[in-house]
Amino acid sequence: MNCRRCGSSLRKPGDYCLACDTANCESVVIDFGAERATLTMVGFEPEHPPDDFNPESLVLGETTITTVPDDGERTAQVQLRNFAGRVADEVRRKRPETVYAAGEREPLRETRAQLHYAFYRVPDDDPVGAVLARRGEPALEVVDAPPEAKIGGSHSTLIGERTGMKAILTAADHPHVKKVIPGPIDAGGSGSRTGLRAKVTRADEHGNVRMLLRDGSSVQENRVVTTAGDRETGERVRDDLNEVLSESGFGEGGGI
Repeated sequence: MNCRRCGSSLRKPGDYCLACDTANCESVVIDFGAERATLTMVGFEPEHPPDDFNPESLVLGETTITTVPDDGERTAQVQLRNFAGRVADEVRRKRPETVYAAGEREPLRETRAQLHYAFYRVPDDDPVGAVLARRGEPALEVVDAPPEAKIGGSHSTLIGERTGMKAILTAADHPHVKKVIPGPIDAGGSGSRTGLRAKVTRADEHGNVRMLLRDGSSVQENRVVTTAGDRETGERVRDDLNEVLSESGFGEGGGI
């Protein structure tokens, strides 16, 4: 493949061109397995695509990365970290605007931690097809601020104390969250479950969501201001927030 700007030969499809400082890959779609990850590079759509434009023509190529076989000396965590590191290195070669991911949670989570990119979750059954269907949608603004700086409002008490704060910081750490505003605590519920749980509710017309913290019979509704500008985009952020909370142990299916 050659650079779309200067025509220089690229070592791999979608690589960033160092000769003319040009990105050739708009997004990378990563389909994670436990021991294998398939990266699909998606190029930029023409400014004026023809009526018969085929979205599949945007696919520049694929790269498959596998884990290095265990030699008996590495722990499972070290092997996972090395696997994720190789995936992360491949993404850095492309310098994409957006990264989409599907599949196994553990390597996905570790890769995201190493890359510090905003990862959009897409359906596991056809991740590339889902991304091609979203083509042309602008990437959301990224808020480059520490999670502690995103917490505001007049209510400083959180249910679950330190555990509740950890859940709030997990949401605030999301790159498309501008601010988390804790609300009052309602202790009059009838819930009997123990352990703190968090769930993000449907987005409003401005793309903002509510994060519910539940601890026994206590419920706290926290407003989450996102960089999404409409309900549809806000729903994508909501899905990703719930995924992150679940991976961190705060979702409906996990324990603290």
